[in-house]
Amino acid sequence: MKSLRLLFCAALTTAAVAVAADVKSIAPKDAAKLVAEGKAVLVDVREPAEWKDTGVAGPAVLLPKSDFDGDQKQWKEFLAKNGDKQVLLYCRSGGRSGTVAKALAEKGVSAANVGGFKDWSAAGLPVRKVEGKK
Repeated sequence: MKSLRLLFCAALTTAAVAVAADVKSIAPKDAAKLVAEGKAVLVDVREPAEWKDTGVAGPAVLLPKSDFDGDQKQWKEFLAKNGDKQVLLYCRSGGRSGTVAKALAEKGVSAANVGGFKDWSAAGLPVRKVEGKK
């Protein structure tokens, strides 16, 4: 009975890892190419204060994770307009963007995690300043 329980726990752990692995990762340069080709939309899921502090990726749409976790007022409109494109997400380090990418994938949206803003800027890709956001 104990070995059966261990086998069941191992199966659950494997399933959880497989679900987490379902979220695709994409390199910043590949993401930039898809966006330039009109096949994808890049989304910064950080919060407004972070956008103002560090700037954002040049082509990024700014949709905070807090809105995604809340009433999704901004997210619903965005998804309605961009349902035919892949949604590529980034945040500060890749954690929040991975969480949102997973949630979107579970809803049938083609989504991938680009990682962190530092990865984007380190790749020499365009960035812009954000003014007036708190």
